Amino acid sequence: MARRRSPAAVLLVLAALAGVAAAGDIVHQDDEAPKIPGCSNDFVLVKVQTWVDKRERDEFVGVGARFGPKIESKEKHANRTRLLLANPFDCCTTLTQKFAGDILLVERGNCKFTKKAKVAESAGASAIIIINDKHELYKMVCDRNETDLDIGIPAVLLPKDAGSSLQSLLSSGEVLVQLYSPDRPLVDTAEVFLWLMAVGTILCASYWSAWSAREADIEQEKLLKDGHEIPPNFEAGGSSGMVDINMASAILFVVIASCFLITLYKLMSHWFVELLVVVFCIGGVEGLQTCLVALLSMSRRFKPAAESFVKVPFFGAVSYLTLAVCPFCIVFAVLWGVYRRLPYAWIGQDILGITLIVTVIQIVRIPNLKVGSALLSCAFLYDIFWVFISKMLFHESVMIVVARGDKTDEDGVPMLLKIPRMFDPWGGYSIIGFGDILLPGLLIAFALRYDWAAKKTLQSGYFLWSMVAYGSGLLITYVALNLMDGHGQPALLYIVPFTIGTFLALGMKRGELRHLWTRGQPERVCTHMHLSPKDSADPEPRRNK
Repeated sequence: MARRRSPAAVLLVLAALAGVAAAGDIVHQDDEAPKIPGCSNDFVLVKVQTWVDKRERDEFVGVGARFGPKIESKEKHANRTRLLLANPFDCCTTLTQKFAGDILLVERGNCKFTKKAKVAESAGASAIIIINDKHELYKMVCDRNETDLDIGIPAVLLPKDAGSSLQSLLSSGEVLVQLYSPDRPLVDTAEVFLWLMAVGTILCASYWSAWSAREADIEQEKLLKDGHEIPPNFEAGGSSGMVDINMASAILFVVIASCFLITLYKLMSHWFVELLVVVFCIGGVEGLQTCLVALLSMSRRFKPAAESFVKVPFFGAVSYLTLAVCPFCIVFAVLWGVYRRLPYAWIGQDILGITLIVTVIQIVRIPNLKVGSALLSCAFLYDIFWVFISKMLFHESVMIVVARGDKTDEDGVPMLLKIPRMFDPWGGYSIIGFGDILLPGLLIAFALRYDWAAKKTLQSGYFLWSMVAYGSGLLITYVALNLMDGHGQPALLYIVPFTIGTFLALGMKRGELRHLWTRGQPERVCTHMHLSPKDSADPEPRRNK
């Protein structure tokens, strides 16, 4: 059954994106551009809606300046205003004409942003739109020694391509523009559904893992009861197709995952993302196929096909049901890979991702709390370093740059679950890395296996409280995400202390920490070893005379 071990190899690939939950940057704070009197606005994105000869046209997105009045947040309160070109175009000297509340389009360069705004305001303009000389947004700030900052009109900077498109519209007729910066909702439904998706994935994976372990235990009990020898490759509480993580693997995770993340960061390009898509599709096919076969095998109609096997080269014995399901899974993954840029492709990505995570949690197992604590603690440090500390070395957060796919034309790497922010005026996606579900899920699945082996109730066990701890940690992650204005957060920073802390506290209180920490299984009394009558009658050991 070597074929079933293949998802385990994907574990480190998935975990390399273990720590990012993000919702997009709308408001920016910048310590290098401190607020001073007259120059204290937050950096906000601004929508620039256009009309040509009273017909609605393109919408562009720019960024507001540190100086000037705040931009209207409500679309219905924002005025449609005529757009005109400044003359001279750089707006650094007195303009050749006066304006009656029009918005001026100017180019960047030759003088300060504040100078352009003052010149436009003195000519009667109501706002100024500046075209950047590069294809990205730039924060318009004030010099530390500037004092004359009594600017009464807003300024918006557009990237070069958007500014050029807006300028070309002026040759098509009269152009009206509307400037507004809508607020994001306090709680977006995408984050709620993402939370439910993550918790539900771990719940399903844990029950499948515990059920498989219990079936293996029942089979072992049956063999012992019948007096048969246990096969040498038979693992108590599992099966030969399962993979146990050891301490060395848990610690080595940080090194391998970091190397993989750096490789992604340095080689991030179109062809490299295509390679990741292929890897993800292969893992997704395995995950989707495993989950579908397991579900269909529960039906009497498909059970005979699931229990009938045929030898396949390179794969060994494969059930007829697997052969029947495999083509569908391959077609599903290929279709997602080809059409992944369509608006609804996120559904296919989430299906492939969830089934892969469930499959890995079912196959890869934590043997005890010591290994689980080492794995999550390493992931905890890894997460913090690559989200926060990496900024000091690379001048940007490596984890977030990789997760968003900043250096490509993609919406991000595929090793993420994502949901569109449907009620957010700025759109985009809320995302969570596979590792934020997979790594804590391994520990929570261990909790349920232990509870079932110890015959604990839901309240007296560890699984329920581990799930509550995980859900609370993830919830706090999204609260922090909103408090930080959408800046990506290392989810494991909040999840790991909650889950491990709950396990340790309950284990110490119940006096079971030693078994959890080292054995990973409750003490059992073997009912199949019987003493002979002679041994029972002579409990005292014999002494040599």
